[in-house]
Amino acid sequence: MNPRQRLAVIGSGPSAIYLLKHLLDEVEVMVRHISSIDIFEKSGLTGMGMPYNPRMTDRHHMSNISSEELPELPVTFGDWLRAQEPAFLRELGVEDVEISDSEVYSRLALGRYLQAQYQAILAGLTEAGIAIQEFRRCEIVDIRCVSPEGEVMLETAEGERHSCDRVVVATGHSWINDDQTANGYYASPWPISKLMPREGEYHNFAIGTLGASLSAFDVISSLAHRHGEFSEEAGILNFRPFPGTGNFKMIMHSADGLLPHLQFDQVEPMREIYRHVDRDGLLALVGGDGFLRLDTYFDRVCRPALCKAFAKDGMAEMVGILGDRQFGFLEFVEKMTEKHDYPNAFEGMRYEMVEARKSVLAHRPIHWKEVIDDLMYTLNFHAELMPAEDHLTLRSCVMPFLMNLVAAMPLESAHILLALYDAGKLDLVAGKVEVGKTTGDEGRTTIKVENGEDWEKHTYRMFVDCSGQKPLDLDDYPFQELVDSGHVRRARARFSDPENARESIPQGKENLLFRDGPFLCYPTGGVDVDAAYRLIDVGGMPDPRLCDIAFPHTSGVRPYSYGLQACSDTSAILVRALVEEFESGIPLDGDIVNMTEVY
Repeated sequence: MNPRQRLAVIGSGPSAIYLLKHLLDEVEVMVRHISSIDIFEKSGLTGMGMPYNPRMTDRHHMSNISSEELPELPVTFGDWLRAQEPAFLRELGVEDVEISDSEVYSRLALGRYLQAQYQAILAGLTEAGIAIQEFRRCEIVDIRCVSPEGEVMLETAEGERHSCDRVVVATGHSWINDDQTANGYYASPWPISKLMPREGEYHNFAIGTLGASLSAFDVISSLAHRHGEFSEEAGILNFRPFPGTGNFKMIMHSADGLLPHLQFDQVEPMREIYRHVDRDGLLALVGGDGFLRLDTYFDRVCRPALCKAFAKDGMAEMVGILGDRQFGFLEFVEKMTEKHDYPNAFEGMRYEMVEARKSVLAHRPIHWKEVIDDLMYTLNFHAELMPAEDHLTLRSCVMPFLMNLVAAMPLESAHILLALYDAGKLDLVAGKVEVGKTTGDEGRTTIKVENGEDWEKHTYRMFVDCSGQKPLDLDDYPFQELVDSGHVRRARARFSDPENARESIPQGKENLLFRDGPFLCYPTGGVDVDAAYRLIDVGGMPDPRLCDIAFPHTSGVRPYSYGLQACSDTSAILVRALVEEFESGIPLDGDIVNMTEVY
């Protein structure tokens, strides 16, 4: 009998929490094969994750997921909130007397909830006989494989070494250090405290954000609450700026000039990988060349599901349009984007607020939005079947639409945006942005904004990049020893038509083309993993000792893995693969046809 293994988990945020939860679900198997779990967290707070950590966020930041949308943990979010003292809830920004499972609450509250569940899960694993050790303020800076099939060595920032038999990277979001903050440019909003004025002072100048995302709203909300106060009169939220803030204003820069869609009610708040097509049906769509084409997936799976959804929503026009087989995925994206595009985005949000309130307060689902979310979630877990041409189309045309759609801004947050707009403290500028070099003695940041055939210049004393987490380059992978030793490689997709590949590539990116044996490929971002999230080496083989479920690392293979539901499903797939390996004694081959059985 093989000795029990030592498992290391790097990170303790949502991906790690759900990994541990699914290990606990399979504890009868795991206790026979795993002797210990070491958890390494570079911050001093375990069991929260970056978006919910009080050192990164603040009480004015709302989550965009309710209790009924959260994957199962020992106690539901709603029940945990109901068990807390009112004074403690107020500290977390929760003012509701009656907690609702369908409401969204502050990120601080969700963070403390996740931490409580994390601790309960660790207690369950310990009770079952698996030794748990936490290493707080312990950053792992490199990973070394001592021998081809031997132990794995983790190296800390302090030069210490920890050995294990298997490691799961679950580091979550990773933001680069701000190296231009003296010039007023911030590469990310996090931690949000770095953007706040000193006590007793104000930012009495215009502040720009790159993007109009939920992250941009986080910046806007935190700064607005420190430069004025909100009050409600006759059901309308108003903003009154503090004296001395006459020049304080926030300007969002968005390429398409759109604000996020608003929160909506759903029939099934939990996403499912196979809700609208089963595994066999999906794999049957793979063509003779081995590819699942985006147009085929839309035509055979999305079109019928969306027709039913639009019929339920009373949108007969869209049902008729979808009946035209020439109306494909890109035409669908363009059509639905037009419906959300207004001459004034804020007035458009005010207009859409009427239907959003009916949907949320009266529990009237907007079926088509829910269905497209499910459909893309299914495709996400089979994205390696798509050729490079479709990966490029997905990222350039489909994903911007989807992320604007499923951002689902809470109604409370939308009211804050409109109050600030009405007070003349918030604006939105459409057009592609190029961030230039800082200028002037005061360290201002100048940006260029595309305006038709011309470019306009805007200069800011503070400019914050809120465009979100980008797929990392291989050179930025945090464990460069694995790169140098060939244990990881770039995520890639093969072209179905190599002779015309250059027509699909963005201008100036032709140099990214590379050969993988006889195949012409394009890098999709991040590192390559198989269907069980095992890192794939330069020879194309997965290593069962090395797993990575961090979205910034794997988004080239799994481009639509957003939110806590994806954290849960991703870790469930990994754990199911472990169970199969432990029970059979043979590592799975990682082929998608076999691995989809664990979904």
